[in-house]
Amino acid sequence: MPELEGKVAVVTGGASGIGEGTVRLFVAEGAKVVIADMQEARGSTLADELGDAALFQQVEVRQEDQVKAAVDLALDKWERLDCMFNNAGFGGVLGPIEDVPADEFDMTMDVLVRGVFLGMKHAIPTMKAQKSGSIINTGSIAGVTCGRGPVVYSVAKAAVNHMSKVTAMELGEHNIRVNAICPGYIATPLSTNTVGRPDSLIEERIKDSEYRQPIPRYGRPDDIAQMALFLASDRSTFVTGQAVVVDGGAANGVMWSDQNNVYKSYHPIRVYNPDAE
Repeated sequence: MPELEGKVAVVTGGASGIGEGTVRLFVAEGAKVVIADMQEARGSTLADELGDAALFQQVEVRQEDQVKAAVDLALDKWERLDCMFNNAGFGGVLGPIEDVPADEFDMTMDVLVRGVFLGMKHAIPTMKAQKSGSIINTGSIAGVTCGRGPVVYSVAKAAVNHMSKVTAMELGEHNIRVNAICPGYIATPLSTNTVGRPDSLIEERIKDSEYRQPIPRYGRPDDIAQMALFLASDRSTFVTGQAVVVDGGAANGVMWSDQNNVYKSYHPIRVYNPDAE
């Protein structure tokens, strides 16, 4: 039996990248999905391809009425909501703190943090009424450790990770799970700066990349989609309040090949013995 048979999901940022990979996997596993995204042409094409299992709703996640409309569409069509995947995002403003305009700081936080807040806010009442649900938020390894992303983006993703944890504590008694997925370097239009252009350009951009992580490849949208599937499914009914890192080991520290050579060959222990002096 498909893992999500009978379940309904809303996926923000669902028209490309991690979101598209998740939408495709959820539908393959039996779910009905609302694709909530700004990209009307791409989102509508994906929904048409997936047939009766998917609907497209144009959504800019900073706009509360648009986020609510995506949730309402799922309820109007399928009369329930089992998974809210707050995945939409962008890289935000770049640069050192002293150079960042306040309005661009606000926009970055609005998309990455307010957007997640709004998705949770409008999913929770239905999930409480059902006494069940899974909320999944896209965090990042940039919110887990330093130096893995732009400063404002990193701060926003740290907020998403912690908001997921504190909300999990609030909603557990209602049988609602809340978790964050923290991707590492994933080959998507966003990470390769190819948004709005053919996906074939993604492969061109990453083909000569160096991999500074234990698993020597770029992550793929399906790597994250598989974790989202687990968290949306009944296999994860005892998992909540977690920021699950899916990054090929990137956040663990310094690569073995980059570590001090003295660590890489055997040296016998030299025991300090004060009586020998």
